[in-house]
Amino acid sequence: MISKPLTGRLLVAQPALRDPNFDHTVVLVLEHTDEGAIGVVLNRPSEFDVDGALPNWARLAAHPAVVFVGGPVIEEGAAICLARARGAAPADLFKPVIHGVGTLDVNQPPGSASEAIEEVRLYAGYAGWSGGQLEGEIAAGGWFVVDARPLDGFTTDPDGLWRAVLGRQLGELCWFAHFPPGLQMTCDRFGTAS
Repeated sequence: MISKPLTGRLLVAQPALRDPNFDHTVVLVLEHTDEGAIGVVLNRPSEFDVDGALPNWARLAAHPAVVFVGGPVIEEGAAICLARARGAAPADLFKPVIHGVGTLDVNQPPGSASEAIEEVRLYAGYAGWSGGQLEGEIAAGGWFVVDARPLDGFTTDPDGLWRAVLGRQLGELCWFAHFPPGLQMTCDRFGTAS
């Protein structure tokens, strides 16, 4: 049973997380229920221009205008598009996640809907967890769970997002922003770092 859904929150990979798919990643949780969770990695740009993948919406692509790697789960022809809306976006195209940010159905042409959309970012792949799996990873110390800001999904500095998100946290959590890349942290069975 979920006491508080994580939809709209960020998962920030802890340095102890050893899965190379998620090393120093920031994941926006798009949906979280008892059946599982789905999200997109916000800080893994690819080298592929968004123009080729999303020609109808490319003029609204956030900088850098490339397709991002949303996670290790890849489905042929499937992509997730985040959008930042200026106000009320059409409900048939836009599903809100947090504070004017949501997923956008880019299979339909923009038409008048593009007036309500400020910018978009396309993600190939996603991160997915079955029921209870994400909660187990959090309990095991794999993720920090923090509040998202609307611009996190549209950062112009994806390489610096992990440090930026941790650096804006209060208390000891902000110390992790200075954790050297590549340095492995291990925890004993009581959770004490060594």
